Amino acid sequence: GVGIEAFEEIAWDEALDEIVARFEAIKAEFGSEAIWPYHFAGTMGWVMRDGLDRFRHAYRTSRQHSTICTTLPDSGWNAGHGTKHGNDPREMAESDLIVVWGGNPVSTQVNVMTHISKARKDRGAKLVVIDVYETPTVQAADYAYLIRPGTDGALATALMHIMFRDGYADRAYMAEFADVPGELEEHVADKTPEWAAQITGLSTHQIEELAALYGETDRAFLRIGYGFARSRNGAVNMHAVTCLPVVTGKWVHKGAGALYGNAGMYPVDPSLVMGLDVRDKLVRELDMCRLGSILLGHEEDLKGGPPVKAMLIQNTNPAVVCPDQNKVHEGFMRDDLFMVVHEQFMTETAEFADIVLPATMFLEHHDMYTGGGHVYFSVTKPVIEAPGECRSNHDVMCELAGRLGLDHPGFKMSAWEMIEETCRMSGLPDAETLWQHHWLDCSLGEEEMHFRNGYGHPDKKFRFKPDWAAMGPDFKGMPSLPGYYANIDMASDKHPFRMVAAPARNYLNSSFTETLTSKKREGRPTIKLHPDDLVAIGVEHGGVVRVGNDLGEIELHAMSFGGLQRGVVVVESVWPNKAHIKGQGINALISADPGKPRGGGVFHDTAVWVKAS
Repeated sequence: GVGIEAFEEIAWDEALDEIVARFEAIKAEFGSEAIWPYHFAGTMGWVMRDGLDRFRHAYRTSRQHSTICTTLPDSGWNAGHGTKHGNDPREMAESDLIVVWGGNPVSTQVNVMTHISKARKDRGAKLVVIDVYETPTVQAADYAYLIRPGTDGALATALMHIMFRDGYADRAYMAEFADVPGELEEHVADKTPEWAAQITGLSTHQIEELAALYGETDRAFLRIGYGFARSRNGAVNMHAVTCLPVVTGKWVHKGAGALYGNAGMYPVDPSLVMGLDVRDKLVRELDMCRLGSILLGHEEDLKGGPPVKAMLIQNTNPAVVCPDQNKVHEGFMRDDLFMVVHEQFMTETAEFADIVLPATMFLEHHDMYTGGGHVYFSVTKPVIEAPGECRSNHDVMCELAGRLGLDHPGFKMSAWEMIEETCRMSGLPDAETLWQHHWLDCSLGEEEMHFRNGYGHPDKKFRFKPDWAAMGPDFKGMPSLPGYYANIDMASDKHPFRMVAAPARNYLNSSFTETLTSKKREGRPTIKLHPDDLVAIGVEHGGVVRVGNDLGEIELHAMSFGGLQRGVVVVESVWPNKAHIKGQGINALISADPGKPRGGGVFHDTAVWVKAS
């Protein structure tokens, strides 16, 4: 980026007029699809996060395939369940065994740890954690199992083998609620603990121990995280893990079952906010994780359409968080790319922009919220005034739409009016009542949350044998039954380490890298290596190493860390690029390959070499 010193202040009207003039000129020469509004979830409210979609649909700009977060785990969960909801998270407090698989709630979900703490105190419940390195949640566990990245499907399948072998399988439940239990039993017959031990790096004793813990406990709750699904085989991993409570019939018990996310249960009609009434599905949809290749004009990624000549970016910082970072930066440096960033901070993405617009924060605007890991809907009002000349996402979209002559009722409403109308359309209480009551419990009730009336597919059965073709276009080669799908970026002689880029505790998204307290607590970017691996490459704790692959190379300070297997390295992120020794962050090494079957970021599926600097 050119940096903040290259900018000069202009008035809002001048900025908005310039944006409209440039957009209209680009539309006239290249078509409206040459403009790509780009956003994600830096702001989590429906109005401020998703209003950009209303603008894109009304203006017929390129659509966005939002793949950076939940696409892979969604595919895996929905493949089996047919709907995106699991159990009520409050039931964890009534569990006797909580298995946190691929998540780190000590750092990321205080509510989860509250329920777990209650279960431990009141019921003597045990906490099991399955992960690839020693996180704060692993440190809090009664039992921890550290596996190799991308091997979760193998572990889950071996556990199913033991469930059938040792009498923990509930055949009556499967006969009523699952599609092909007989095929599954035959399929896992040779997926022994010995087979899985070779793949996961666990011992057979550990696999047998975990199976007994789970199999013998009726009230066993799987709290499933996103982490292990951010891999090329992530959807298969997720599906395999979600088969476990179906094989064992855990869903019939209070305090049991599984939860990945509950986004699908909220009765919110998003059509007004997102402008779904004017969406044209024939307009091309661009994959946000393929940003670098799109900006550099790769025909396959452009879907046969025009080059991207303008971007309007809200709620995300792709110069830092997007994979294949070197291509992203090269694309942002194009002289013929007109780039507008509406931001709360002067991020590295904003530094690349032609125009930067100051944005409000969540305490400064009206919005409505749903949770992925709880069951509440809430409406909020501003509690402080926006500083300076900051304007909300909604207000900026309405201003641009007015200047462009876009005709949609959402552009003529205030944010509060939009919330009121959305509540009315959704059959919810009025917005003022919701605000006064603070939240609305949207749980579907125990019967539905436990799938006691069947799953979300038309025949009401869970799919052990999912229709991957129905989940996305890139389904070829995916296994028909749960197992280990070896399509990952395997370690090799050239790239002997498997790298995970997990979120640092104080950097859950890049907004937190702007706060002094977070930066002070994190210190500096590091790479965690097993002590024996550190010795093998001839570097001491605290020394500098080079880390690279075919995409790029960065430098990091090494940390001797015993809480992972040999051959696994962890770089907790996401740091600003400029915080690194040579100004390049970890996403310079992360591939933008889409996960199967419908895309998704593969941030924890990278093979690298590590050498002394």
